Amino acid sequence: MSVIETAPAFDLPGVDRRNHSLAEYADAPVLVLVQSCNHCPYVLAWEDRINELQRQYAGQGVRIVAISSNDADAYPADSFEAMVEHAREATYVIDYLYDESQIVARALGAERTPEAFVFDADRALVYHGAVDDNRNEADVTAHYLRDAIEAALAGETPPVADTAPVGCTVKWRS
Repeated sequence: MSVIETAPAFDLPGVDRRNHSLAEYADAPVLVLVQSCNHCPYVLAWEDRINELQRQYAGQGVRIVAISSNDADAYPADSFEAMVEHAREATYVIDYLYDESQIVARALGAERTPEAFVFDADRALVYHGAVDDNRNEADVTAHYLRDAIEAALAGETPPVADTAPVGCTVKWRS
């Protein structure tokens, strides 16, 4: 699957019980879509860092949106109701959306959870890949997602534009 070059249109239900669309984020100078889920140990390892990035950059208009596209029939831990509970327990400040049809995951060319896609103000893809270089926060030496957000805010090209996403595979419907 190839990765998309511009942000895909979407209109998905969020854990806040409202639908969210690409147009809702039109004023954000940087939009980050993160392919996510509830049960993947890699997501669980990185979710606090992703949430913290939203806190850190909210004042600059950055929006981070997690999207779960996993097959909830095969993985009940990733059902919408489980997403609502997980977001509450993890005190998400990011929007967390449910892509039951998997159309957004397919449009993105997503393969892993977590997998980050950073779009600039024109919604062109400027970074794709891992959050950083290590699942263990204490051992991180390269902050790919943070660096991409900073570069996009400055209107610059990120120092690294593509890395291999690390995590569980997206659980596709058969």
